[in-house]
Amino acid sequence: MSASDRQPADVTRLLDAARLGDEDAWGRLLDLVYPELKRLARSARFGRGDGTLDTTALVHECYLKLAQAEGAPRDRGHLLSLAVRIMRQLLVDHARERMALKRGGDAIAVTFDEQQLPDDSPFLQLLEIDQALERLAAVEPRQARVFECRYFGGLNDEETAVALGISPRTAHRDWDAGRAWLAANL
Repeated sequence: MSASDRQPADVTRLLDAARLGDEDAWGRLLDLVYPELKRLARSARFGRGDGTLDTTALVHECYLKLAQAEGAPRDRGHLLSLAVRIMRQLLVDHARERMALKRGGDAIAVTFDEQQLPDDSPFLQLLEIDQALERLAAVEPRQARVFECRYFGGLNDEETAVALGISPRTAHRDWDAGRAWLAANL
């Protein structure tokens, strides 16, 4: 059995140990899945510009939220699914904070040169996608979850299928349908 074949089993074993109270299991789990979380964070950040959380900060914030969550994920797929959802929430929260600061926040009124203002369009786009995804989730929850895994996590059909416990073909159909729905509703 190769190392890549062992990883899902090792992740599940460590998640079981964490669920049973092994305090060191989360640390060992992080060592094992850190490269994958890093890949997810790079995908989640892709095209988001310099004003957002950097990849390492996103991974660390995600890990903290995973470690503090009630109960451990069931398996590697569930862990990936939760990590993608957490990264989406972190990026959306950051975009909301950024836009709130732009609207004033605690800032002191000063004059400025408009050409020096950072481009906030990636933050606006992220918030629009998030809102549209929430509307999609109300009518087609699985399509919304597939879109979230593909768009925010950069997962392919097979990885999305594992993360959500569906077939790769279903993941592909839901990806196509979710993209079409969002394109029509954005």
